[in-house]
Amino acid sequence: MGARGLVTRSAEETVLDVVVRWPKTMPPDATVAQARAALADDHVHMLLITTEGRLVGTLVRDDLPASVPDDEPALECAVLEGRTIGPGASSEQVRDILVAQGQRRLAVIAPDGSLLGLLCLKRRLDGFCSDADVVARAADPR
Repeated sequence: MGARGLVTRSAEETVLDVVVRWPKTMPPDATVAQARAALADDHVHMLLITTEGRLVGTLVRDDLPASVPDDEPALECAVLEGRTIGPGASSEQVRDILVAQGQRRLAVIAPDGSLLGLLCLKRRLDGFCSDADVVARAADPR
């Protein structure tokens, strides 16, 4: 622990060291209605669309304006550019970039496009969510 109880991270720690390893995913045939329903959960900020373990798209609430019909394939609204990162990047450098860009989520993918996890910057911007954090939030009835 560093000053004021903040967890200090090793300069060599990579994003792969701090990802949520079992993020929620959706199949490529998911509809916009299904994506909207998943994003209705306040804890879900980015949906990951995968096929056979490969990331094919990401969705955030802004990707699904009201003008898009519920029965449209969600994949048609999905974005990859600017929402992925490789596993070897420095977690602290990526944290700084996310804060500067006002982002909190990036999908972590292998060179072949395989989904490795979701990098989730905490609301306080001082670290990353863990699998244990996700489990605890899911158990919280609020």
